[in-house]
Amino acid sequence: MRRRRLGSTGYEVSEVGLGAWAIGADWGPVAEDDAVATIQAAIDHGVDFIDTADVYGDGRSERLVGSVRRGRPDARLVIATKAGRRLSPHRADGYTADNLRRFVDRSLTNLQMDSLDVLQLHCPPTDVYDRPEVFAALDDLVDEGKIRHYGVSVEKVEEALAAIEYPGVETVQIIYNMFRQRPAERFLPLAAEHDIGVIARVPLASGLLTGKLTSDTEFAPDDHRRFNRHGEAFDVGETFAGVPYDVGLAAVEQLRPLVPEGWTMAQLALRWILDDPSVSTVIPGAKNPDQAAANASASTLEPLDAGMRRRIAAIYRDLIAPHVHQRW
Repeated sequence: MRRRRLGSTGYEVSEVGLGAWAIGADWGPVAEDDAVATIQAAIDHGVDFIDTADVYGDGRSERLVGSVRRGRPDARLVIATKAGRRLSPHRADGYTADNLRRFVDRSLTNLQMDSLDVLQLHCPPTDVYDRPEVFAALDDLVDEGKIRHYGVSVEKVEEALAAIEYPGVETVQIIYNMFRQRPAERFLPLAAEHDIGVIARVPLASGLLTGKLTSDTEFAPDDHRRFNRHGEAFDVGETFAGVPYDVGLAAVEQLRPLVPEGWTMAQLALRWILDDPSVSTVIPGAKNPDQAAANASASTLEPLDAGMRRRIAAIYRDLIAPHVHQRW
């Protein structure tokens, strides 16, 4: 497993991490034993960066990650969690110092930690970036020792650009994959210039870029790929990266012949992201140990050649970009 700097945090982390949303909720049922085995397998294959959130399973994901962490001190895990989505309604004026402190204290309990490695605002309303008092509250939490570093998880490139205007923001989590390429135009070069740790999420476009989904695939009632297909519960960009399902399936068929012999399409998708040196870590989810191991192995693969990247860019331009490029 290759490692990269997480911006100015001082952490060196595995370039392939683990996104722990799927083992918490919203991706169909995952038994606790399977969730624990998935985390353990990721660690066994070199993963030491895990991303979670306080709302994944109402704290279930954090509790599972925290339990494994306590049992694997040898792994020296860096845990990034998120806060803000517990607000109901989820509005900018709810991002108060008191609420943030309350969310942080709950996460500290769930994760069994004395101080959070990285706290991220969880896709807050855009107006939050016009409220310097929110970031001052995060600075206070750093001074108090409740968090070591903080950043933001964003929906839009413009939000990422606004966030890094605050000097305390050290990490940005953003959707970046073969179906969501706009961050490379404006944000990623600026992130590198400002030494921002970039966490690439939704790298497999909610499973589309595994090449395993079809028009006949059935999703469980509690899987967001069924209940959030049109943004009914949260930003539609979190589900299939915002790409209409039929369009995504058509693009996958054009990508399929490009997969190198011996690779999976998921590994191709992860390698495409890792070829950008401004990305600190990519956080594919997994629901079983085999998925976790296969994802981690993308770190060992050779970079894509220029011709391959041009062909992927053409598929994006012709099929995907009209649906997503200017929206996020």
